[in-house]
Amino acid sequence: MEINDATLALSALGQSTRLSVFRLLVEAGPEGRMAGDIAEALSLPGATLSFHLKELGAAGLISGEQRGRCICYRARFDTMNALIEFLTRNCCGGTVECVPKAACK
Repeated sequence: MEINDATLALSALGQSTRLSVFRLLVEAGPEGRMAGDIAEALSLPGATLSFHLKELGAAGLISGEQRGRCICYRARFDTMNALIEFLTRNCCGGTVECVPKAACK
């Protein structure tokens, strides 16, 4: 990941609703979540959610798949991991001790 892509991703995540949507999709894993389920979980009107999904998609952080009349959204883990790698690249001069560990449980 380069600085322009990182800036775009961080800007998208720098808004509380978008960060909440992204975290919800990360929690859902590769299965993703339907747009209506996201709206319900976060108590968001459809138009508001649509705006935030568009911003996250433009930053490459999520993708959507049409399922009939609905769309299933998923976090793009490749982009998330590239952003984490970009942020921690050369951390503490490359010593392993300070690099954050993944939070997988």
